[in-house]
Amino acid sequence: MQVPVKVRGNDTEGKKFEEETATLAINAHGALVLLQARITSGSKIHLQHNGTREEQECHVAFLGPVRSGKAEVGLEFSDARPGFWRVAFPPEDWSPKHPEARTVLSTGNPGKK
Repeated sequence: MQVPVKVRGNDTEGKKFEEETATLAINAHGALVLLQARITSGSKIHLQHNGTREEQECHVAFLGPVRSGKAEVGLEFSDARPGFWRVAFPPEDWSPKHPEARTVLSTGNPGKK
């Protein structure tokens, strides 16, 4: 899910950076983004949700491949913030057989399962 965000912190040379980007994926624990800034694993980063202006401290949990000069970076929230994205995530133990999973009706004959 793409969510516009602002990321700021210090790069590998210790210089401050601030970069506008969008998430490639989000979850209850953080996000995957593309960054032009070069950062190190474990670095403290501040992530701002552009829609709400809410900010959360994160650490770099994953450094992935570089595409068109930007690296995939996995950011993990320092503190649990399940409402940060304003999206409802399924519970950790969710499966298609979970009691809250919706039953899909056959499209061949409305009204019959």
